Amino acid sequence: MATSRRQFIKLTLNGAVLLGAGGILQAFDNGNKLPPKRKISLRFVVASDGHFGQPKTEYANMHTQMIEWINAEEKSRGLDFAFINGDMYHDDISFSPIVKSYWDRLHMPYYVSHGNHDNSNEADWEKAWGKPWHYGFEKGNYAFAVLNTANETGKYICPDLEKTRQLLTQYNQHKMLFVVMHITPVKWTVNGVDCPEVVTLFNQQANLKAIFNGHDHDQDNVKEKDGKHYFFDSHIGGSWGTNYRGYRIVEVLKNGDVLTYQMNPSEKLKVNSTTLV
Repeated sequence: MATSRRQFIKLTLNGAVLLGAGGILQAFDNGNKLPPKRKISLRFVVASDGHFGQPKTEYANMHTQMIEWINAEEKSRGLDFAFINGDMYHDDISFSPIVKSYWDRLHMPYYVSHGNHDNSNEADWEKAWGKPWHYGFEKGNYAFAVLNTANETGKYICPDLEKTRQLLTQYNQHKMLFVVMHITPVKWTVNGVDCPEVVTLFNQQANLKAIFNGHDHDQDNVKEKDGKHYFFDSHIGGSWGTNYRGYRIVEVLKNGDVLTYQMNPSEKLKVNSTTLV
């Protein structure tokens, strides 16, 4: 794949490696070479898998610390909003109002998705969090579709195909579309679920820039399929996963690039960095 002059400059400046599919540059830059804030059009954070209430875990302390880290991100470079991408609590719906009181401490708006440990029917979920299982919203010329990947008993399921199609159609004229869904729709992880019809819809969506997944606590990087990029973000809490608890930052730049990097906040370390061009 030929490298454009613009891409070559980025490779040279950032020490990146061109992966060659779907206009993606991968850099492992643990320094502070981030674009100036004036070049950012939109900035948000994605975190997942809090598992509030899981026995034998320090779930309250884990949430308090994560909220402090995310609020520090807002103070340093700004955040338009946050996504908490599923498994808000651990199996017991009685924890729902408690964990919401924690997330309400964020200094920016936040959105949630329904995870497989969020055992709740859709009516109770919407009553608790203010959104149904599938929904979308806009931020300027950018759009977001949030999809459901579990039923009320925790069974893994594919997103509702018709609701997914409606959301993608609704936002197909926006400059960029981002999808947030707890379980990845490709069986490339132990806990993934193959959803070929949903993946086909994604592949047909020209403005779909990235898909953000949680669920797999041991995943914190990017996977590519048919030119679409699926990002993971480690975990907030729970009893397993990467050896750190982290989150993913997404910076949409005014020049049209999307910079996203995974953070290990306890070490103030960028674990990996990817630019979609």
